[in-house]
Amino acid sequence: MTPDDIHAYCAAKPGAWIDEPWEGDIVFKVGPGDRGKIFVFYGDGSSIGVKAAKTRDEADEWLIRYPDDARVSAYIGRSGWNTLRTGGGIPDDELCEAIDTSYELVLAGLPRKLRDFE
Repeated sequence: MTPDDIHAYCAAKPGAWIDEPWEGDIVFKVGPGDRGKIFVFYGDGSSIGVKAAKTRDEADEWLIRYPDDARVSAYIGRSGWNTLRTGGGIPDDELCEAIDTSYELVLAGLPRKLRDFE
């Protein structure tokens, strides 16, 4: 997937929007305004940060399958977040699956009243 493909895929999710909370770092959020939660750390598109699973143990499956292209995300990795390289050995359909999983997990964590767009 190219960076543009990833950008378009994330932006097409219901209720998704782009934010730049730190200079030069692009993220995709779901949920309204200041209550929105990040579901993808996009950066420059050469890698993405995703909530890979509910637990660290489950998220470690990515590290086992793709040891050269997946790593535990700094600071938030203990919560199931991984960083996945986009130009490496992870197939496009699995990158899309990772984005979908992240979106669904983050969306499920929002209060029901903040998911009016579903």
